[in-house]
Order: sequence, then C-alpha cells, then structure tokens
Amino acid sequence: MAVSGRFAVLLAVGLVPLVIFGASSSIAYLVLACWLVFCCALGVIDLLAASSPRRVRIERMLPGRVRLGESVTETVAVTNLGPRALHGTLRDGWSPSAGLSSSRVALHVPAGERRMLSLTLTPRRRGTRRVGFVAIRSLGPLGLFSRQATLAAPGELRVLPPFLSRKHLPSRLARLRELDGSAAVLVRGEGTEFDSLREYVAGDDVRSIDWRATARTASTARAGSGIMVRTWRPERDRRVVIVIDTGRTSAARIADEPRIDTAFESALLLAALADRGGDRVDILAFDRRMRARIMGAKGAELLSRTVTALADVQPELIESDWAAIPAQVRSLTHRHALVVLLTDASAPASSSGLLAALPQLTRSHTVVVASVADPEPARAARRRDTVDEFYLAAAAERAMLERDRVAQAVRQLGADVVSAEPAELPPALADRYLALKASGRL
Repeated sequence: MAVSGRFAVLLAVGLVPLVIFGASSSIAYLVLACWLVFCCALGVIDLLAASSPRRVRIERMLPGRVRLGESVTETVAVTNLGPRALHGTLRDGWSPSAGLSSSRVALHVPAGERRMLSLTLTPRRRGTRRVGFVAIRSLGPLGLFSRQATLAAPGELRVLPPFLSRKHLPSRLARLRELDGSAAVLVRGEGTEFDSLREYVAGDDVRSIDWRATARTASTARAGSGIMVRTWRPERDRRVVIVIDTGRTSAARIADEPRIDTAFESALLLAALADRGGDRVDILAFDRRMRARIMGAKGAELLSRTVTALADVQPELIESDWAAIPAQVRSLTHRHALVVLLTDASAPASSSGLLAALPQLTRSHTVVVASVADPEPARAARRRDTVDEFYLAAAAERAMLERDRVAQAVRQLGADVVSAEPAELPPALADRYLALKASGRL
C-alpha cells in the first residue's frame, strides 16, 4: 500500500478548524478527529476499489544485443487479468547503467485487455545488463491510496563494444589493396611472395628483372623491350595472435575510457584488417586464466564472435601471469606469427613480467607491444606557473621518462612498440601492421 499526495492534501484540510477556532478550542479538535476518521475510511474504500496489481501478466520483448552508446527500444506488454480497470504507474527494474529513459510510465489497462509500453534504453556500460522485475502501483478511483506489487519479469541485454574505430577501416583497406596489387601500386619487400611476371616498363626496379624468363621469351617477343620482371605481393595466410591483458592495469581510465576498452577497439580494427589481408587471426583475453578465446573464425563471423566474446570481459584486479603467455601462443601455432600484446607498458614495476616473457616470444615471432599513452603527464609537464604545478610537472616528467625506459627495454628485447592516446592507438596499430606486411616481416 502507498499513500498519494492527494491524501496528504485531504488531511491538511482538517487543520482549517484549528486555524478558525484556535488551538485551545475543543470543537476544533472534535472536528479534526471526525475529519481524520472520514479521510481514513475514504482511503480504505479507495484502496479496496483499486485493481489488484498482482492479477497482471507481464511480457518483456527486447533485442538480444546492442552496441555501447546506441539506443534500443524495449516493449513491455501488460495484460490486466482482473475484473476492474488498472490505473497507475509501472516502474521497470533496470539498473542505472542500462540507461533507461524513464523509469516510471503511466499505466491504463481496461479489464481483460493488454497494453504495450515502449521504453528506450541507452546503455552506459559494456557487458550483459540484466533485469528481474517490474513494480506496478495501482491507484484507486479517488487517487488517495494505491496498491503496489513487484512482479517477476526477467530479461537481459548484451551490450557489445562500440567498435568506433571502424571509421579508420576504409582508408586502411585501401592501403592494403595497394599492397596486394589490386590497385596500381605494387611493392617489393624482403620475404614477400612472388605474384606474376610482366614486361619491364620505365621506372621498374632493375633488381626485379627475371633474366631466365627474359631469355625464354626473347625469341617470341615481337614488340616492347622483351625484358620480364617479377611482381610481388605481401604474404598471405600468416598468423596474427592478439593477446589482450585483462589484469589490474587494464582497469585504469585514460581520457575517461578504461584501458581495456581501448584494447578492444584496437583488437577489433586489427582483426578486421588482418582478416581482409588474408591472414588468420586468433584473439586471447588473458590475465591468470583465459577470459575469452576466439579461434578459427574468418570474415563477418570473426567480428561477430569477437564482440560477443569480449562483451562480458571485465578487468580483474590481479597481476597478469605473463610467464604463461608463450605457452598460450604455442598452443595456437608453432609457425612464425605476428604476436600483438595489448597491455600497459608505462612503468618498470608493472612491466617486469612482460619484459621477462618477451625473449621467449621474440625468439620465434614478430612481437608488437601496444599500450595506451596517458596524455595527462605531457599536459602537466607544461604547466609550471605555481609551486604545486612545478612539483606536478616534475612527477609527470619522471613518469614519461619511465615510460620511455620501458619502451627502450622492449625494443632491446626485439619487439616493436606502439604507444598512442586512446583515440589514436587503434589506427596506429593498424598502420604498424601494414608496415610490417609491406616489409615482409610477417
């Protein structure tokens, strides 16, 4: 049972005799007592006349998943099984992170009929958002008292990573087509694969001349130079293994975005690009145990499985076991592969495990360590107007020096380093992949 504001106003009317006759008048108290009895009786009658909120059937209809930041419409069907019309409000039980536009909705359902209520959800956090109930408050005809009940209405909505970095995909695919020879540009690099023979034209690299093929075709050449050159294309069907660190350092927020979400964006863009480049992509989310694994998928299935698997992966407040990463990579492939480690490489203390594991990886694979660079130290280092800002600038300078030391140590161990701000890391990592593919280092 709940009391409405109307009932409070009705009770307040009973104070009028006290104002007119004065607080010392016995008549005023008698009138007030009678008025209270009348109001309570009227409220009880109104409560008994209200439709029962338990004689209601709730059906919830909502899509299975949505990308973070997008809106989706949920439909709640309310069927009144009682003999009287139901008037009141409905409150859906979503958590605040689900982004429900309006938690309370007016409800008017005649007896024996059904009404459809449309609610808009704009989730603010990635992961599976669950709801278990709705609360219905049924008002009486006078609107004084209301009956309330909480009804089970389970439902869930999986909020996927937004993949905002897909806007960088068309430009990188155009460069990839140039590397593959689909466009007018052909490249040659150490370790690339032979594609075809064609006749020499001005501007070709003389090192590409195939003298044996030239000798074979010299007798049949009727026009042109008769000199044959080889064309090359980047390797295909190589292995790309993306390892996402889900340990405690991935929980830090950089530029108002969790580091792990930036890692997901980078992994999705790189996976889409490498798949279009003809390479095989495997993705691991790991700290001390496997949180997600995507293997053997290609094309549209790769992105679909990746966003679905990563949707519920959250940072774990534990140290990652970097000593287990080489074994995890070996379980995927014994061939040479591009291993991309998406982790924090900004402090020597937190990067000691990473540095210890790198020699085992660089011995057999091409390794790229990609990390999010915090832009705040660089901004703090430029502000030195006050004493507090001067000390803060000194701390920022030290933080940047430590980050550079870790990057230098990673390079000395044979791995590449990609470090950029959250919005720039996905395209920067994609560019490094294209550079490695063009140079034949995959």
